[in-house]
Amino acid sequence: MTTTVLIIENDPGSGPGRLLDWITARGLTPVVVRAHAGEPVPADPDGHAALILLGGGMLPDADTDSPWLPAERELLRTTVEGDQVPVLGICLGAQLLAHTFGGEVLGKHGLPEKGVTELTLLPDAQADPLLAGLPSTVPAIESHQDQITRLPDEAVLLMSSERCPHQMLRIGRGWGVQFHPEVAAERVRTWKPDTLRAWGFDPDDVVAEADRRADELEQTWSAVFGRFLDIALLPPGRGRPGWTGTGATVDA
Repeated sequence: MTTTVLIIENDPGSGPGRLLDWITARGLTPVVVRAHAGEPVPADPDGHAALILLGGGMLPDADTDSPWLPAERELLRTTVEGDQVPVLGICLGAQLLAHTFGGEVLGKHGLPEKGVTELTLLPDAQADPLLAGLPSTVPAIESHQDQITRLPDEAVLLMSSERCPHQMLRIGRGWGVQFHPEVAAERVRTWKPDTLRAWGFDPDDVVAEADRRADELEQTWSAVFGRFLDIALLPPGRGRPGWTGTGATVDA
């Protein structure tokens, strides 16, 4: 059985965080490719149980400044279209998923989100294997100014927020989240106060809310990520777990 999870790191300031602990707790081994440092992006996920694309401050088509992005988009396309392994894209990773399959991403669009944000589950979330059974609203850590402004035709929209309508999408077995399930409250405390103020947020309020909701955030996103790993660990030939919604495949 494959026991590794491939993680593509796009920015030294946006690492895998607590995903590493959640992966190793399941007896799996994370394999981190630091694409921003020149480590080559694989052409396919062969030999791994899942693919995770992390965040970064660039747009998904910023190929001049981030020359590894074309290879990352091709890896994403190959993996999702071939239904090879499940995919999770976080922040930039979600934007890459949308952009690669024909959606639109705009820089500094709308109002920024920073710190704990309330997310609303949409109707298709009720049958999604990662989200089924969650409350109608859940908290998540956000840190973005760019956002997905148009979904690909085949995408299923799963979650939204007041400032950002496209918070979570799914294409086949590829999920994209605009928020940061990997970020713990400890990381929020390291955010620069001047940046928070520049984005229109009170630094003390952002840190206090992250601390207050820390246990809830941990419980919610460790469980959701655990379901993602459950799908990654399905034996070959078992097919997908049954779920419904546009763009999904349901077991016969």
